[in-house]
Amino acid sequence: MAKLILSLSFILLFSFTLALREGSWQQGECHLSRINAREPTFRLEAEGGVTEFWDHTNDEFQCAGVSIHRHRINPRGLVLPAYHNAPVLVYVVRGRGTLGYLISGCPETFESSQESQQEYYEERGEEGRSHIFRDKHQKVREIRQGYVFAIPAGAAHWTYNNGEEELVTVAVQDVANYANQLDRTPRSFYLAGNPLRGQQQQEGRPREQRGLPEFGNVFRGFKVRPLSEAFRVDEETARLLRGENDTRGHIIRAEQGIQFVSPTLREEYGRREGQYGRGEGPYYTRDNGIEETICTAEIKENLDKPSRADIYNPRAGRFSTLNSLTLPILRFIRLSAARGVLYRDAIMAPHWFLNAHSAIYFTRGECRMQIVNHLGQAVFDGQVREGQVIVVPQNFAAVKQAGEQGCEWIEFNTNDNAMMNTLSGRTSAFRAMPVDVIANAYQISREQAERLKYSRRETLLFSGSSSRYERGRVASA
Repeated sequence: MAKLILSLSFILLFSFTLALREGSWQQGECHLSRINAREPTFRLEAEGGVTEFWDHTNDEFQCAGVSIHRHRINPRGLVLPAYHNAPVLVYVVRGRGTLGYLISGCPETFESSQESQQEYYEERGEEGRSHIFRDKHQKVREIRQGYVFAIPAGAAHWTYNNGEEELVTVAVQDVANYANQLDRTPRSFYLAGNPLRGQQQQEGRPREQRGLPEFGNVFRGFKVRPLSEAFRVDEETARLLRGENDTRGHIIRAEQGIQFVSPTLREEYGRREGQYGRGEGPYYTRDNGIEETICTAEIKENLDKPSRADIYNPRAGRFSTLNSLTLPILRFIRLSAARGVLYRDAIMAPHWFLNAHSAIYFTRGECRMQIVNHLGQAVFDGQVREGQVIVVPQNFAAVKQAGEQGCEWIEFNTNDNAMMNTLSGRTSAFRAMPVDVIANAYQISREQAERLKYSRRETLLFSGSSSRYERGRVASA
């Protein structure tokens, strides 16, 4: 009997722990009576740009288990290599650049030949021996406006702005993810520099009360001699790894630019033509589903292409989704994304997500938005505009209506295959109900129930009272 009680206690304890790790509802963190559209609360300035953080201790972010930050990287700015304690999903708001995605143990697949590296010809040694430097590194990826890319927990990465304008990215770190076995504090482990430099500029409340992520250079905690021996370098070089006297911050400026091995545009075009066949496109790949490994997985996708939209209404806008079926690495990090565009006065049908929280970042314009909880209370009813973030918890119903200038957003979902239900429209819950059920439920006539059921023929995006086909908007997108 004692063994049975002990076994049941163990099962209950294990179930409670699992539930606690998989979701936040056990902790009562999603009992929200009010949700706000949030602005960044802290700026960390550096030589090559600035990073803005949203306070992850706010109730909405605690409910969704996410932390959000935005990089503003100047031309020739380099975000120093770092890895995080939780997976990250990033959207490129503006500009273009290069992403380095580093997986230890994977081969260096980009390498320079002797013919392409004559500029590295150097004279070395007292006898005048010549040496030609050939670089090798893991694959680098081009990123530009509209791209979403995924970074697994613990995968180091760097970002470089090789364009002529500011590179702006917004990132969601899923600290409630199964891959994070620490607590829900977002942590960044830098492999260079002194990212703490900008924190001394912050005034006011103690650091633990400001909702800041925690970060620092991991080499700084090691002694100089072990580093010197591990890398087989002199102690002065080992000290530089620690970044103690580095005042540039976490985003540095590469004055002379950065060179790396990368295909030319012509080579890239030829590779794609050969891979997909003449006259075909990227949606006609001949992959059999087993080619990707952790070393070769595709990690990015362009969500801004109008032709990629899952739902399109020429009088209302478009909606594009990105999940583990279209980008398989998302199955590994258990996140997904969607891109929404609403034209003037257009409406996105009232809807809810069955299996995910949503963190929505607005990239252009403004819209009126309402969010309703399980008690029928409007926890948010107001305007949201460019640069703001709002969280919609799982199963909370939401509706959007664009303003005079339209509205665009990117939403990050805490499930690799987020599923949506709508309350109105051609595929909604109303369309699935018999007319008599609607009539009796709302105490209306059968004719009224029919009109209610079939009032909207569109699927998700509805034209507003003054919406019209914006030919210029579609052509320029």
